Amino acid sequence: MDASSTTPGVSAASGASASPGVSTTSGASTAPAASIAAVAPTASAAPVVLERDGAVAVLTLNRPDRRNALDAALKTALRRTLEEVASDAAVRAVLLTGAGNAFCVGQDLAEHAAALRTDAGHAFDTVEEDYAPIIRLVATMGKPVVAAVNGTCVGAGLALVLACDLRVLAEEAVLATAFTAIGLTCDSGLSTTLARAVGEARAKELVLLGESFSAQQAVAWGISGRVVPRADVRTAGRELAARLAAGPTAAYAESKRLIAQAWDQDLGTVLAAEARAQARLGRTADHAGAVEAFLTKQRPVFEGR
Repeated sequence: MDASSTTPGVSAASGASASPGVSTTSGASTAPAASIAAVAPTASAAPVVLERDGAVAVLTLNRPDRRNALDAALKTALRRTLEEVASDAAVRAVLLTGAGNAFCVGQDLAEHAAALRTDAGHAFDTVEEDYAPIIRLVATMGKPVVAAVNGTCVGAGLALVLACDLRVLAEEAVLATAFTAIGLTCDSGLSTTLARAVGEARAKELVLLGESFSAQQAVAWGISGRVVPRADVRTAGRELAARLAAGPTAAYAESKRLIAQAWDQDLGTVLAAEARAQARLGRTADHAGAVEAFLTKQRPVFEGR
């Protein structure tokens, strides 16, 4: 599909096809993945802006006037865009960020309130129909996903960040679970991802009390290892994603899977799973090339195969 035949409501550039509700731009595909420059999101009314620059796909939540609150259109666009980049072999790493001064404040409560008034019996269908698939896509994608948290990150927004593999936080970012403040409990996987990140005791404190916490606290608790000024967070996220895109993505996919599965497995099961993964990776061109590069004191080139 070329730009002249896109679906109504879709903005596409450079001949790229796009999902409904997604604005797509492409950078120079010949640029090395490790030298991606920061590019401001394309001005667009689409709820998700997708930029392709080398081997990195940048997804920007694009409702800055609503602090990137998740309404039906944004959730649908985000799910479809994640599906697209997950299946695209040319994408070797993904960066997720938000437009404006917030990353994401969770569910759009105005939309939720309307649903409660008009069809309360189905107001929470979105948890299984939208949030669960989105989180599953991020967490299980066979390529690394980085979150560049440019500002406020609350509720399902926090869950989305914790589903990512690595996180870069703006110094000014404020984070919170927020669910119990409106009489709800966790969804979007937060009850497990938060506990795994900070430990059960602190996770209970953050959920039950609902108190916000800073980027600096997030680092101290193990949620992130990187805090930068807000003006630099997008660039730092891109640099990290580019570094991953140039790396052994097949090994990253196996590592993500092993770590995710290890939480509820005994040692014997983990050891067996690791052995199978090593055997698979041992047959890849990436491994053979990296060993030869090491022996000849060359820099390895990884192709994900």
